[in-house]
Amino acid sequence: MFNPVIKKYADVLVDYSTKVKKGDLVIIYARGYSAQPLVKEIYKSCLIKGANPIVRTSMDELAETFIKYATDEQLQYIDEMSKIEVEKADVMIFIGAPDNIKNMTNADSSKIAKRAKATHPILAKRLERSANGDMRWVIADYPTNALAQEASMSLEEYSEFLINSCYLDLDNPTQKWIEIDEEQKRIANILNETSKIRITGDKTDITFSTQGRKWIPCSGNMNFPDGEIFTSPVENSANGRVYFDFPQNYHGSTSKEVYLTFVDGKVVEASAQVGEEFLLDMLNTDLGSRFVGEVAIGTNERIQNVTGNILFDEKIGGSIHIALGSSYPEAGGKNQSGLHWDMIKNMKNGGKIFVDDKLIYENGKFII
Repeated sequence: MFNPVIKKYADVLVDYSTKVKKGDLVIIYARGYSAQPLVKEIYKSCLIKGANPIVRTSMDELAETFIKYATDEQLQYIDEMSKIEVEKADVMIFIGAPDNIKNMTNADSSKIAKRAKATHPILAKRLERSANGDMRWVIADYPTNALAQEASMSLEEYSEFLINSCYLDLDNPTQKWIEIDEEQKRIANILNETSKIRITGDKTDITFSTQGRKWIPCSGNMNFPDGEIFTSPVENSANGRVYFDFPQNYHGSTSKEVYLTFVDGKVVEASAQVGEEFLLDMLNTDLGSRFVGEVAIGTNERIQNVTGNILFDEKIGGSIHIALGSSYPEAGGKNQSGLHWDMIKNMKNGGKIFVDDKLIYENGKFII
């Protein structure tokens, strides 16, 4: 990524996604050292605005080391600084630039689940403050060889893919995201007048109640790139079965050909051709991990293929995703869990979506 694009990228994240202003406490979390050029531009942009930026960096290897050597007591420990930051920050910007996205593949999945359960209050506080308008946050990535390899691309190809997915190839990407937001809001407003959603497709027929819940249009405010419309369904309403044909990646592990059956909101049967043990361990994270926290429709037409990176894959135009675990307060969700695993399904092969028994979406396209 050459410097003009990096500056444009930073400006969009600071000006549009998080709307940094004078006096804001901005915490910039950087995973991996490769993101240094982007982090520096974000830091500079925040300073120019009169904000107070703080940078936190981490290495991929630390998570692996922690899961390998941490005792149960250490898995449960949450440091006071993390609590203070999530309670006090006005803005959080998360930049991912992993050097190895498979470093957790062979980690003990039961310990990963214990850690996720322990750290859930941090996530819950961030979502609560965000829903209340007390804090803004965004997650974005910087291209690395690890991300490129997982997507079966060269680094140059992946960089171009990221730039295009974010509309950073345009002179004014912010204006494009504003236009996307208007269309997303139009669809969300229609969905907000309904109370039931049914999704059908390959080995899939599942229904949810959305009574009293809100559909949220996503256009670059919390994820970048973006492109989805989501809600948190009524917790005990999921009934039916769903088959996920895309590989499902979570914490460096992959489950393939995942098949779930729901009764009264809860996963009662689960299988996977690959990674079934990991899937079951994650489903047993806590009391909320077998319930649905999110149902979403991907709308970014510049993302068409699975890359192994959920930040991009859940936005695939012509896909839906169902997240197990933690729900979103701003959508009315009440499910609490240390898990939030977005599972993606291709809808371009005959998939349909009905709301209140009316067909609104077919073969990956809205028809409203």
